[in-house]
Amino acid sequence: MFEEVIKLKREKNAVVLAHNYQRPEVQDVADFIGDSLNLSLAARNTPARLVVFAGVYFMAETAAVLNPQKKVVIPDLGAGCSLASSVDVEKVKKWREKNPNGVVVSYINTYVDVKALSDYVCTSANCLKIVESIPRDRPVLFLPDKYLGMYIAAKLGREIEIWDGECHVHAKLTTPAILTKVKLHRDAEVLVHPECGCGTACLLEFPKLGVEPKFLSTEGMVNYVKRSPSKRFIVATETGIIYRMAREAPGKDYIPAAEDAVCEYMKLTTLEKVYRSLRDEIYVVSVPRDLAERARLAIERMFQFT
Repeated sequence: MFEEVIKLKREKNAVVLAHNYQRPEVQDVADFIGDSLNLSLAARNTPARLVVFAGVYFMAETAAVLNPQKKVVIPDLGAGCSLASSVDVEKVKKWREKNPNGVVVSYINTYVDVKALSDYVCTSANCLKIVESIPRDRPVLFLPDKYLGMYIAAKLGREIEIWDGECHVHAKLTTPAILTKVKLHRDAEVLVHPECGCGTACLLEFPKLGVEPKFLSTEGMVNYVKRSPSKRFIVATETGIIYRMAREAPGKDYIPAAEDAVCEYMKLTTLEKVYRSLRDEIYVVSVPRDLAERARLAIERMFQFT
């Protein structure tokens, strides 16, 4: 199956993009592995005719928006996102009407109709830069992740309006869960995705305990463990990233902050489904042109901070 996927990619001028949370065998056949930001860049820059997006649907939508001349397919249409689904588009429209001077900053974990209503799209890697660039006399609505929004507000000392949404996986990464692992592994560095439920507590309270967590995107985590002299890390994000860490920075100990932090939507994609998606060029992700144009503006603004 692995060899067939490699063969089909050559024959069809195709690339496979895989998120860090994908199954190991899917990461193994990918041309690009990364977080939402790096995969967005890869989707924009690849010369391939066919893009197979091994991730969740909002990611494939973003690739389709950035590549209107290419065919973008997703191996499983059921690969959704609890966080992206938490947004009520009509409520966002009403907020814009009530706040004509306001700025809507949408985490990339949103569907295209939300991106089309946004002034900026951001990722965990550049959210601080983007919000910091907005004049403080302009109201900001940050959506949809409340934990990431709370982290941004605490880090910048800025009042922002935060949507009440969460990733059901990162919500499992609580302060007690992290503290338990810290006490068990006192020699480990602590890497925290700012989308985690423990984010603000880790930022404000952990230094008092002598623990200095590193707040990083998933791509930032991979780069960090490769250059860090440390041999042990507590990893607070979805557990799928540990496979890539172990492959790219071997000989180190990676401890999941919560063993059950597993995204069932990411794990829907299998090697067999990637093969079928390549072979039959299914399932095509298409975005209406007017919606894509409005969403592209917000996405392109994000790249200015990359």
